[in-house]
Amino acid sequence: MPQITVEAFNRIVEDELPWAHELGVAATRIEPGRATLSIPFDEKMLRPGGTMSGPTMMMLADACMYAVLLSEIGQVKLAVTTNLNINFLMKPGPVDLIAEGSILKLGKRLAVMAVDLHSKGSLDLVAHATGTYSIPPR
Repeated sequence: MPQITVEAFNRIVEDELPWAHELGVAATRIEPGRATLSIPFDEKMLRPGGTMSGPTMMMLADACMYAVLLSEIGQVKLAVTTNLNINFLMKPGPVDLIAEGSILKLGKRLAVMAVDLHSKGSLDLVAHATGTYSIPPR
């Protein structure tokens, strides 16, 4: 059983990350060590050339890592990103973007996660991210 529910995570987004909430970021599935988030397509997220902007994809990947981490450690709101690496692989379609994340290693102070991003309705990866979160002492 995960340490946080989809509903509880979405409340954190709504209450404490209003900019992400305004963009429509939402968890759709949380399991121990895994999470799926989505962001609805919006033309405001496009960059020149008609593709979703890198910052939008990075934000979704980072939010997904946060959900993955909280699925393992519970509501530790002061856990923070210490590293984020992303590879953009192909242009996403003009549809919702899906992020599927998983834990790679969970230690006492650091957690390492991976996130695959794809356009809704396609399994082709548009980006792959890895990141590390710092976990505050309890």
